[in-house]
Order: sequence, then structure tokens, then C-alpha cells
Amino acid sequence: MSRRVVRQSKFRHVFGQAGKAEQTYEDIRVSKVTWDSSFCAVNPKFLAIIVEAGGGGAFIVLPLAKTGRVDKNHPTVNGHTGPVLDIDWCPHNDSVIASASEDTTVMVWQIPDYTPVRNITEPIVTLEGHSKRVGILSWHPTARNVLLSAGGDNVIIIWNVGTGEMLLSLDDMHPDVIHSVCWNTNGSLLCTTCKDKTLRVIDPRKGQVVAERFAAHEGMRPMRAVFTRQGHIFTTGFTRMSQRELGLWDPNNFEEPVALQEMDTSNGVLLPFYDPDSSIVYLCGKGDSSIRYFEITDEPPFVHYLNTFSSKEPQRGMGFMPKRGLDVSKCEIARFYKLHERKCEPIIMTVPPKDLFQDDLYPDTPGPEPALEADEWLSGQDADPILISLRDGYVPPKSRELRVTKRNILDVRPPTGPRRSQSASDGSFSQQQQQQTLETLLEEIKSLRERVQAQEERITALENMLCEFVDGTD
Repeated sequence: MSRRVVRQSKFRHVFGQAGKAEQTYEDIRVSKVTWDSSFCAVNPKFLAIIVEAGGGGAFIVLPLAKTGRVDKNHPTVNGHTGPVLDIDWCPHNDSVIASASEDTTVMVWQIPDYTPVRNITEPIVTLEGHSKRVGILSWHPTARNVLLSAGGDNVIIIWNVGTGEMLLSLDDMHPDVIHSVCWNTNGSLLCTTCKDKTLRVIDPRKGQVVAERFAAHEGMRPMRAVFTRQGHIFTTGFTRMSQRELGLWDPNNFEEPVALQEMDTSNGVLLPFYDPDSSIVYLCGKGDSSIRYFEITDEPPFVHYLNTFSSKEPQRGMGFMPKRGLDVSKCEIARFYKLHERKCEPIIMTVPPKDLFQDDLYPDTPGPEPALEADEWLSGQDADPILISLRDGYVPPKSRELRVTKRNILDVRPPTGPRRSQSASDGSFSQQQQQQTLETLLEEIKSLRERVQAQEERITALENMLCEFVDGTD
């Protein structure tokens, strides 16, 4: 029986290629913590990797261009008292990163554009609200400073990082450990997977589960789920016989899967990385030495296998570059950062080029500007991401400082009315004085921080001059 002509797709010939030796990052002590996160986060400016650290948790941040061997004394970001389990760059500020730890806290950090001389130990803000370890982080795709965290206490908390406050706490929806959380395109819904084998779609602002499916994959091992551009949910999991499996679901009709495919019998949890611009999903298994990729379309069988990138060494973790960080002149449609035991290497996915820039490969993609403020989102507004063109490549905007404005009890004004006594008036005056004193102290702290930063930059410049002088005398 003859088969029909091979399906037409501009992504049919996508191929992966490991970066050259000079493009890798060597001598990095990648964390050995047994946790199913990617251990790596990347954006157009920086590469961050969770590393081994004595007496607490740490991660290292490298400028993207700083390839080669990493100095063993390279400064780390370490403020946690327990191992770091997850890190995630802010999509609206390439210098801001969040970290989650076994010590039950989430910390948000501002990374300077220059290489610091000492370890970074002071986060911009520490978010405390979980009672057990925090293992999942995810920034809101369109609202400024909105961050989601999920912990071993089976609670999801949504924070306003700009004020350091908890916006929402979803604490009665998951009876067991949460395995994954994903926002949809405009951040109005969440999909979650849980150890109780249930796939849930949640409206976080209403605090409601709007749809759920028990045993989307029948096996007991962890599931993962991501929203697709069309509003479907792509899942990875295991069959009852422990075979790995992928599925595609319509949340409006969870009875039957749109597609369900068995894969292989490996033990590693498949981490899905989804690109909404091309509707390609890349599957990276922890401990695998391959990346499989599929195109999701509206035609049966809906999930189409494209190809597999294979290498010799297994991956400890994987970072996925946002679209705006790719080299569009070389028809690069995805780039991964694969963690080995002691190094990190880029893996570049390209389409065989026809010309320098192909419009059909690069539709406008989400840029760094948020579409909403945190308060607007919380009040019920939704907005799609603000898109940018990649035709002329992407130039990161100048670094912006994240300012945290914590609401203070001193801001609370005493009640006004005819019954106010003289003592109440005195209290109000006293509060005014306290407010002025507080503002003066904050200004002094800001001034001192700027002075320290300037001195660190000067020390770095002098050290570079010294190195050049020593090299010259040799």
C-alpha cells in the first residue's frame, strides 16, 4: 500500500549541531542535587548555572560572550542557606533573575553588566511564604514583576516582586507534590501537573480549577505540561508499563486526547521546551544524550516527529534561549545550553538557509516590554505579549535597575474626623518625622551602594590593567 507524499513543512530539515570547542564554558562544577529542574537559565545577555556550593546554595552567572575555562574563583550568587533548586530570568529585564531553594525562600537578584570582584550575596528582595522547599519558578509572560513559585508544601504563590508582597496563594488545589507549572500565552491561566496524576487548568485570580484530567498518563512517574500557542496542552509522562509517552490535550474537552504517542522505555523525565513562534516542542530527558523535536499542527496526527539530535554524553540539565537571543542571519531557530558534569556547551538548531533573513521563520516575537503592571493583572486585565521584529537582529536595551518599594506601616495615615484629639495630632506629626527619617536613611543607603559599585568597577579596571602590564613584561 503506497504512502502519501511526505508532509510539507518548512521545519522538516531542522538540524542540531553542537557548538565548537571555543564556544563552550569549561570547568563548571554543576550541581549534583537530585531535582528535575533544568539547572540552567539563559537570556540574550547572561548564562546562569546552578553549581555545587559548600554550606548553602549558589549559582554562577556568566556574560554570554565569556566562553572558555571559567576561573575557579569566579564570583557566585549565593544568599541561600540551602541548595538552589531552580532559577529563572525575568522576561522583562535581562539583568534580573530569581532563585528558589531548599531553604523555603525565593530570592530576586540584580546582575551587574560588569563582572563583580566579590560574590553577590545581597538579593534585591527575599520572598518568604512557603513552609517547605521551593522547587519551581516562573515569571508572568506579560505583567511586570509578577513571579510564581511552587513548593514542597503543595502551595503556589504569586508575588509582586516590585513591592515584595504576596499577591495570591493557591493552597488548597494540590493534595500532593507539584511537578510542573506553566502560564498560557497571556498569563490568564495556569496548567499544573501533580504527583496525584491529575493535570489541572487553573484560573489563579479566581482561585478556581477550571478543568482537570486524571491520569493523562497512567504511569506513576512525574508528568510535565506546557500550553501551546493554540491553547492546547502538551504533556510528557509515562505509561503503566513505564514507557515514556507524549500527549496533546484540548482543555475544553479533556475526555479524549487530541494525540497520544508512546516513545521509549528510558527512566528520565522528559522536559518539554516549547517555541510558540514555530510551534515546535523539543524534548530533553535528564540523563539522555539526545533532543527530540516535534511540530504541533492542526492536521492529524497533530504532533509530527521532525528529527533527533544525538550526542555521546548525557545531559545534566538544559537551558533554552529566548527567540530574541538567536542569530537570525544564520537561520538559527533554537539554541540550547547543555550541561555536562564539568562544562556547558551550546547546541544550535538551524534550518538550511535560503537567504539571510526568512520572514516565515521569524514572525514577530515577544519583546522585553511588559504589557501590564502587576496591579492591572491582579484586577482582572489580560494582554498579549508586546511583539518585536527580529529582521535587523535584537539589541538588548540598557540595563534597568529593579526598584523594590515595600509598603511600610508608616504609610498608614491615622483616621480623620471631628473626634480627633490633640494626642492624635501629635501622633501624626511624629509619624511624619519618622517617614522623613526613613526616607533620609534610604537615600544614604542608595548613595553608599552607588559608591561601592563605582569602587568595584574601578578595582576591576585596575586589575585588568595589572594583568595587561604583567602579560607585557612576560
